[in-house]
Amino acid sequence: MANFPVINLEKLNGEERQATMEKINDACENWGFFELVNHGIAHELLDTVERLTKEHYRKCMEQRFKEFVASKALEGVRAEVKDMDWESTFFLRHLPDSNLSEISNLTEEYRKVMKEFAKQIQKLAEELLDLLCENLGLEKGYLKKAFHGSRGPNFGTKVANYPACPNPKLVKGLRAHTDAGGIILLFQDDKVCGLQLLKDGQWIDVPPMRHSIVVNLGDQLEVITNGKYKSVEHRVITQTNGTRMSVASFYNPGSDAFIHPAPQLIEGKEEEMKQIYPKFVFEDYMKLYAALKFQAKEPRFDAMKAANPTAATA
Repeated sequence: MANFPVINLEKLNGEERQATMEKINDACENWGFFELVNHGIAHELLDTVERLTKEHYRKCMEQRFKEFVASKALEGVRAEVKDMDWESTFFLRHLPDSNLSEISNLTEEYRKVMKEFAKQIQKLAEELLDLLCENLGLEKGYLKKAFHGSRGPNFGTKVANYPACPNPKLVKGLRAHTDAGGIILLFQDDKVCGLQLLKDGQWIDVPPMRHSIVVNLGDQLEVITNGKYKSVEHRVITQTNGTRMSVASFYNPGSDAFIHPAPQLIEGKEEEMKQIYPKFVFEDYMKLYAALKFQAKEPRFDAMKAANPTAATA
């Protein structure tokens, strides 16, 4: 098994640019995941996000999670639990409208830090989308424009903690799924592991690395690239020791964005291969995904195709 792709973004600025771009392309084609170092986000900011996220969990969420586990009689579970995830979460929306001021129990310091973190992550996400455009032979800004819709992208952060679990073989931290949206940037715990991706029929650990940002591709990029890049099934496994922190930011299309394969990526292809993927409005896909998140993505694509058989390119 090849090593999990780790990409040093600093090398884009020198003689190793072409080799680095090739690494990114290979990761997108063959892994759907990669890990970034020297990505431009200050380590001090990441350290502060980690400290405040863990403090917030201990003060405001840990007891609630314990009460939830007790209420579901999961402490002494003996059979596999297939209909829930062993996680404690809240969601911050950044674009098109922020809900930071509406989330209860956040300190002013935490709100301020997460606002700055979101600004930095958005900048990095948009830089990555342009790198993908370059590798795909698309004009700069194509993917950002494709995600725009009438009000810009949907951009938000899922803050999750995965507490220690007494029966990790029976309960997943997060069940296997692909992500519905565009590009996902994850700042994860560097001490407690748990994130895995499915590659060639095997579950592979995504290595925890201090100050790194893990990137994975969502279903929408698979559609826009007509399958050249693919979203990949992943999951979080529980651990008996330690609580794993996960701060995952989702840069997704706007709700009314019209998603379809980029014309440049289907031109000149054999007729039967021209358009493998459907055309749809992102919000319609999300309604379907909400009910089928933990099932295979292919039936979702087929359902979108059936729902829009005569959809025209926007």
